[in-house]
Amino acid sequence: MTRRDELLTVQEVLVELGGVSRRTFYRWRELGRAPVCVQLPNLELRVWRSDLMAWLDSRREVA
Repeated sequence: MTRRDELLTVQEVLVELGGVSRRTFYRWRELGRAPVCVQLPNLELRVWRSDLMAWLDSRREVA
């Protein structure tokens, strides 16, 4: 986490991912393939922007 980091809602993450469906995101979570999430006391999920960016970087393929 950096000083300029921010917590994103699941909806904001879905938009960042180009419109991935909520169902797909939760399926990725079940499979252990989603970005690291933070579960709040009210059970809502958030994702640090830095974790989302690191997750995306880890998904790069070498051509």
